[in-house]
Amino acid sequence: MYFCLFLPRQWREVTENSSFAPRVAVIGEPKALPKFKASFAKPESLDDFAVWPLGISSIKDPGMNQKAAPPLIEQNARYQPIPTVREPLPLAGAADHGRAAREAVAASSAWIRPLQQEMARVIVGQRHLLDRLLVALLTNGHVLLEGVPGLAKTLALKTLASCIALNFKRLQFTPDMLPADIVGTMIYNPQDGAFRTKHGPIFSNLILADEINRAPAKVQSALLEAMQERQVTIGDETYGLPTPFLVLATQNPLEQEGTYPLPEAQIDRFMMKVIVTYPNRSDERAILDAMATTEAMLVPRTVVSAAQIIEARHVVNTLYVDDKIRDYIVDLVLATRPPIAGSLNLNGYIQNGASPRATIALTLGARAMAFLSGRHFVIPQDVKSIALDVLRHRVSVTYEAEAENISSENVIEKILDALPVP
Repeated sequence: MYFCLFLPRQWREVTENSSFAPRVAVIGEPKALPKFKASFAKPESLDDFAVWPLGISSIKDPGMNQKAAPPLIEQNARYQPIPTVREPLPLAGAADHGRAAREAVAASSAWIRPLQQEMARVIVGQRHLLDRLLVALLTNGHVLLEGVPGLAKTLALKTLASCIALNFKRLQFTPDMLPADIVGTMIYNPQDGAFRTKHGPIFSNLILADEINRAPAKVQSALLEAMQERQVTIGDETYGLPTPFLVLATQNPLEQEGTYPLPEAQIDRFMMKVIVTYPNRSDERAILDAMATTEAMLVPRTVVSAAQIIEARHVVNTLYVDDKIRDYIVDLVLATRPPIAGSLNLNGYIQNGASPRATIALTLGARAMAFLSGRHFVIPQDVKSIALDVLRHRVSVTYEAEAENISSENVIEKILDALPVP
């Protein structure tokens, strides 16, 4: 970088005779230099000026008694703003929120491990079944268990109810049941001539509907209002059900005589349909060692209160679900409906897709899975692990699919494999 310095001809003598002259390049041929005078004449034209490029480095000329200029950094230092010392900012709000969320999950899930251990004293194996019961407990959702006889479906539900300090009622569904046997009825009192309401067993926290498909449709429909709206209408009065309220139902897929298929409106109200399978060899041997006796079965202890369950539900509702995972859940549900299923080559196999209840159930179920894992955020694997249990009873296949031995589970698995995971 250079500066162009214009000097009158009279000044050039002083400059050329100094030690600064070797470092100056004169542009053009200078004219004859006049002698140095104390007073300088006014230049007549621009020819009397010469243009000399000067370096910006500091130069000291002893002949002219010049002082070296300070370095440029020191010159500019006086013009630099004084740096202000800022106090360290507190931790970011996201970090504090994440730490608080982790602590809330750890504190509110302290009863999960004792409950699992207590249920494992009675139920051997069936880890998938026990985890889904905990998911239903955390999300206030109903569960339908389906499996062949003898797989501890009823025992698992009774054990769960015994470990929780809640009111529990068991309903054995039969073909001759009436709706009043479940919700209650109005009873006439001849003494005062008034009708009084008699509440049915539905007014409990946990309802075990054993072999629910043995009751006719009019009895099954008595549960519709209770399962969705958590209330029961008897006569002209509506009564709220206690909190929490869960319906845990079982059904046998083998027998066809004396059974009634559940209506679609009621099936959709179940958050999950869990298929109970046979135990493996090691679990079968453990069942033999524990149950092959005439002694009375173990009675599980109560390890959880209703207040702890309600507090855990509040924490589950606050778990973080990223927008990409929310979009993934919506895409998963939309892929089960015929307009979009056609792009996945499933248009001829799906008769009815999942309802918006599936979207809500997938989100709540994924949060519960993250809660059971001790995390305060949801990952895509939480959604995929709960998808089959949430969607298998909501997606119905066509006759063409049944003819090709394609079930709703096969359709859901193909959708899970086709959709990109965020």
